[in-house]
Amino acid sequence: MYNFWTAFLFYSNDHLPIHVHVRNADGEAKFEVEEVKLVSNKGLKNKDINLAQSLIEENKEIIIAKWHEYHGK
Repeated sequence: MYNFWTAFLFYSNDHLPIHVHVRNADGEAKFEVEEVKLVSNKGLKNKDINLAQSLIEENKEIIIAKWHEYHGK
């Protein structure tokens, strides 16, 4: 079973390259977005990493647009 409250987020002081943090009750991971790849993982289970990576791939354009909207180009 997947954690239903998994969060995908940016931090206000985030930096390039464009990336997203994925957090749930088990821990947090960080993914680069333009070429989706796992950068770090602190506690997320493999099934959650795989699901997060798939969701980031599927929503890549939205994530990049939101990054630019928040952080500027």
